Amino acid sequence: MGECPVCGSEIELEDGVRENEIIDCETCGAELEVITLNPLTFEEAPEEQEDWGE
Repeated sequence: MGECPVCGSEIELEDGVRENEIIDCETCGAELEVITLNPLTFEEAPEEQEDWGE
């Protein structure tokens, strides 16, 4: 189990989740990036920026 860096709630991952995957905190809805699996740590996912070059 890991802890949401936004609201502090405990998060348990499903099988098959990998590092750098984006998940949602079920408590506060924050998008989190899985940083490491052992120990399980998360960071708030970076906001997507618009690509004005397209």
